[in-house]
Amino acid sequence: MALAAASSARGKESVPPPINGDFYRIADLLDPKERAVAKRVREFMESEVAPIIEDYWGRDQFPHEIIPKLAALDVHIAGVGYRGYGSAGGSWLLNGVLAMELARVDSSIATFWGVHTGLSAGSIYLCGDETQKARWLPPMMRWEKIGSFGLTEPLVGSAASGGMTTSCRREGDAWILNGQKKWIGNSTFSDINVIWARDEASGQVKGFVVEKENPGFSVEKIKTKMALRVVQNGLITLKDCQVPETDRLQNANSFKDCGKVLRMTRTGVAWFAVGCAMGAYEHALRYARERTQFGRPIAGFQLVQDLLVRMLGNVTACQAMMLRLAQLQDQGLMEDEHASLAKAYATVKCRETVGYARELLGGNGILLENHVARFVADAEAIYSYEGTREMNTLIVGKAITGLSAFV
Repeated sequence: MALAAASSARGKESVPPPINGDFYRIADLLDPKERAVAKRVREFMESEVAPIIEDYWGRDQFPHEIIPKLAALDVHIAGVGYRGYGSAGGSWLLNGVLAMELARVDSSIATFWGVHTGLSAGSIYLCGDETQKARWLPPMMRWEKIGSFGLTEPLVGSAASGGMTTSCRREGDAWILNGQKKWIGNSTFSDINVIWARDEASGQVKGFVVEKENPGFSVEKIKTKMALRVVQNGLITLKDCQVPETDRLQNANSFKDCGKVLRMTRTGVAWFAVGCAMGAYEHALRYARERTQFGRPIAGFQLVQDLLVRMLGNVTACQAMMLRLAQLQDQGLMEDEHASLAKAYATVKCRETVGYARELLGGNGILLENHVARFVADAEAIYSYEGTREMNTLIVGKAITGLSAFV
């Protein structure tokens, strides 16, 4: 019986199965309308982004021409998971699947989307008052105004909650901001910049919407990056930057409020890691089918199949974890530690998976034209931003032991 099964399997080798990193069909759990959105986004990324992204990545540039194309899509993907204000709505599972689909083709475009609709618009959605949300969110949802999110500083990353040095002080009906923010995605061309600063009077962290025309605001592009080269990261300098009180996020009055935004968006970064690993696996599988050695495709070699299955196992395990996390988020049951465990685990497995893909391609794996090198490099940035593995580990560790190991 075993021999007959093996013979039958060999007979089917002439018709290769489709390449699909969603092995357990996680996306099938979306409702029909949401599945159509995910399908359209996949089509857009494959037709509009995949053909050009290697060139832009190599040149350290952003394809601005895709922004009006995103606005003109026949599906709405800004503000997925939000309610009202021109947002797309829908489930957090849809938000996650879209994040995965974007990163499956390019992690930089996924990050651009996540910063704009997640960190920046999400800060306004969670921390703005009704007037502010009505003012800024609709144009952001229409891609007419692009947002950035300024939290990290040149000398302060993981310690932002207690060590933030960017300051703000009230002067009449305005606030004066001083300091710098580093690694701020989208900031070289963004219209709306959410800036977090510490109040000199109270010591509490407050949030502000700083527009690019505000006096005292300037930004310098960060160059020579080895990862997420399409993302335009900037060093923002605030020198006596004047912000009216009406542009202070009225419900952002401590770092806990900033933490609400980070908890929401951290799940998206975990999905980016899954998408990045998924894309690397699919490219490696395609390469293995096309690359011949010793007169046959290397996909038929045992050691190559072992690498492919290791990759697929990592991707599928992370997808299953993210599915449950999205369910908790949709049910309003997700806690900080749930998001942190997913981000820490998925990014570790992403790193491992892209490494397997590079290994499978051999020397060709370091060439940009073979795609996998981009995923290997970009995985390094995903591993670090939105909380390092170590910081997310400590969040989970505190939750499961009841003891804080933070210094």
